[in-house]
Amino acid sequence: MKSKLIVMSFMAVSLMACAQETPKVKHKKTTSAARSNTKTVKFANAEDPICHMPTEADMKDTAVYKNKTYGFCSAYCRDEFKKNPEKYVQK
Repeated sequence: MKSKLIVMSFMAVSLMACAQETPKVKHKKTTSAARSNTKTVKFANAEDPICHMPTEADMKDTAVYKNKTYGFCSAYCRDEFKKNPEKYVQK
């Protein structure tokens, strides 16, 4: 009987803790100043040559090879490209 009472008390406390309302976060609807000042870059590749994901103008993982900028979805893909760029460059 004592163990049932302890379990019921624990469950009641857990339910009350879970039932508390999460704080409401208001997101800005406009872009921040830092984001609006970034330049969009035209990449030499339309898709990541390693994993074939489409490139986007604001990708942060880039590499320059033969005066052309290539965009990558991740640092891993960029590093793989840098190991042997000739293998991945479109001719």
